[in-house]
Amino acid sequence: MAKQARAVQTWRSIVDAAASVFDDYGYERAAISEILRRAKVTKGALYFHFASKEAIAQAIMDEQTSTVEFEQEGSPLQSLVDGGQQFAFALRHNSMARAGTRLSIEGVFLGGPHPWGDWIDATARMLELGQERGEVFPQIDPMVSAKIIVASFTGIQLVSEADSGRADLREQVAEMWRHILPSIAHPGVIAHIKPEGRVDLAAQAREKAEREEQEARIAAEAKDAGSDPDSGSRPGGAGLRGGGSGRGPRAGGTGDEGDEEPAGAGVAVGGVVA
Repeated sequence: MAKQARAVQTWRSIVDAAASVFDDYGYERAAISEILRRAKVTKGALYFHFASKEAIAQAIMDEQTSTVEFEQEGSPLQSLVDGGQQFAFALRHNSMARAGTRLSIEGVFLGGPHPWGDWIDATARMLELGQERGEVFPQIDPMVSAKIIVASFTGIQLVSEADSGRADLREQVAEMWRHILPSIAHPGVIAHIKPEGRVDLAAQAREKAEREEQEARIAAEAKDAGSDPDSGSRPGGAGLRGGGSGRGPRAGGTGDEGDEEPAGAGVAVGGVVA
C-alpha cells in the first residue's frame, strides 16, 4: 500500500508539473528536463509512469475534462451554463485547464489528439436532457448545437486571452449564452437562466482563501501558546494540506518505482487565486 501511495503521489507530481510547463511553453518547446525539475522526480520515475512526452500531454488533456461537473438535477440548461463558467474560472486559475486547452489547440495544427469530442458529447447529453424536460426546442439537433457551443467557447476564451488575459472571460462567456440561448431554448426558460452562472466562483474562492488563512493563523497562535511554559497548555500544532485528485499511475503498474524515486517526494502544484 505504501508503494502504491508513493506511485500515485509521483504520478500526480509529474502531471501537475508538466501542466505548468506546457502552460508556459506549449508542447513543442516543453522540455522533459524542466518537467523533471519542477516535479522533483528522476527520469526513471517519470518513464515508469509515462512512455513519452506525448503520453504526459494526453494525460493532461484527459484531466482537464474532469474540472467540470454538470449537475443532473434542476435545470439542464442552467447546469450547462454553470459548467461553462466553471471551466472559464479554471482557465484563469488552474494550469491544468490552461495546459489542456493549449495542448488541444496545438494538437489540431500538429495532427495530434484533442479532447473536444468529450466536451461535445457532454454538452449534447445535457441538451438532450433539456429536451426531455421541456427546456430545449424539440427540433434542435443536440449534437449540432453542442458543436456550435463548444466551438464558440473555444474561440471566445482565445479572444479573451488576447484582450485581457482572460480577466473578462466570465462576462464574455455570459454574452455567448445570451446569444445562443434564444436559438435553442423556450423564452420562458431563458428568463430564469443566469448566464453568469449561479455561483460567483471568484468570490467563493476568496472566501475559502480567507478562511484557510484565518485557520492557519489560529493554528499558529495555538502552537505558539502551547510552547509557552507559563501557558499551562500542551504543545500542539496544526497544518493545512493541499492536494488534487488524479486518475492514478500508469495502468497495470504495481506502484513500485524501485530506487528511481528521490529522497524528497514531489509536491503537487495547486492552489486557488482570488
